[in-house]
Order: sequence, then C-alpha cells, then structure tokens
Amino acid sequence: MAQDRNLPTTPGSPPDVTPFDFDSVQLIDVSRQFGRRRALARVSLTFKSGDIVGLLGPNGAGKSTLIGVLATLVAPSGGEVRYGGLLARDAGTALRQRIGLLAHELYLYPELSARQNLAFFAQMYGLDTNGVVSAALDRAGLGERADDDVQRFSRGMRQRLALERALLHRPRLALFDEPFTGLDDAAVSSVSERLRALAAEGAIVVVAMHDLDLADGLVTRVVLLREGRLLADEPAASGLRARYRTAIGAA
Repeated sequence: MAQDRNLPTTPGSPPDVTPFDFDSVQLIDVSRQFGRRRALARVSLTFKSGDIVGLLGPNGAGKSTLIGVLATLVAPSGGEVRYGGLLARDAGTALRQRIGLLAHELYLYPELSARQNLAFFAQMYGLDTNGVVSAALDRAGLGERADDDVQRFSRGMRQRLALERALLHRPRLALFDEPFTGLDDAAVSSVSERLRALAAEGAIVVVAMHDLDLADGLVTRVVLLREGRLLADEPAASGLRARYRTAIGAA
C-alpha cells in the first residue's frame, strides 16, 4: 500500500527563528538582467494585505521573473524589495517561512502518495501533519485519492495538490505562476475561491496569469508588464480586455 512506504528523509523541523510578519511588500526600482536580456526594468510597486494582484502581459513580459524576485529566489540586478520595511537579507530565514510559491515546477514526488507528499512538506515546516494534511487533502478535493501515487494523477489533480502544498504553512505572501493550468471549469472555480479566501484572511496574493476573462472576475488589482517594463498598476475594473489591448498596443 502507498501509505506504508517511508517518507524521504527530511532535514528536520526549521530552526528556531524570531517570528516575522508583514502586511505590505514594496518593490523600489527593481531591475533584473540575464546576460544581455532585460527581464525587469526599474519596476516600482507596492502590494498590501488583502490584495489579489493579477500580473498580466504577453510572453516574455517579466511576470515569472517578478514572481521569482518576490519569492527571494531571483536576486534583483538593481533596486530593492522590502517586506514590511525590511530587506530580505535582514529578515533572514523567518521571511521564507512567510512565503508560499506555486510555480511551473510543482515540486511533488510522483512516486509517493498525495498524503505522503503533503506530510513531507508539513514536516519541513515543522507542522503537525495529522490535521494539516487531512484538511489540505479535503480542500484539494483529493480525500478519496489520498493514498494513490501522484504519478497516477491528472495534471489538474497534481495542480490542486501542489497549490495546497504551497499553502500548508499559511503564508502571508502567496505567489502563483499560472495556477489554473490544466484545470477544468469546476477546479478553476474552486481555486479562485481559495485565492479569495486567502486574501480575506489577510494574505497578499500575487497571480501571474494570461486568461483575461478569469482575471476580470478574480483580481482586485492589475499590474501590466511588457518587456520588463511596468505599463499599468491600477484597481481592477470591468473591461479589462479592452484596457489590456489599449495598453499593449500603445506601448
């Protein structure tokens, strides 16, 4: 049975760190170069608790790079990012414990069950696996498949599992890079409600996405990028598709 296998060895619970929290993230003139390619060019933004920010723009706009910078996985070539007033290097390990990330790579072990995957990551965060894992499986709609190997799951099922993996530790800053990939309409609705609930609980939610119709009914703020440049940062409003076309066409 899948549930009888041993979990991978974990490095143990996170070391004791001074608790750290924040209710805003500020980017100040953030740039990022990859060789000669400019991924971000002097981008300045402020994200606040309760925001659901949609990062929009064509392929190559810099959305994934911006997600990586916010997650502290990509270092800016210029400018700085402040989390509640502190730079990442000053906040230290405690900052990573307040960030959740769902990227293109789902970071799941395909040979393990859904339950084992979540238990492994819960242990990494020093969480009580019993209640946390069961609740996450239920939210993902995978309670009846909890002990099945992840390699037998559809893309949509893996996506829902990975989303809950990213949120096990109740992050303050929740980052999603195309989280609706591979999901059917019912799952899209479920994930959208999950993101709204996160924001209602005080999280800062940042979502890179390409579906303008979906963004129109989900996000509370719109950040529009093109070729690494910030074209717009404004409250969400109806008629997003028309405004997007106008901004991209004028850039």
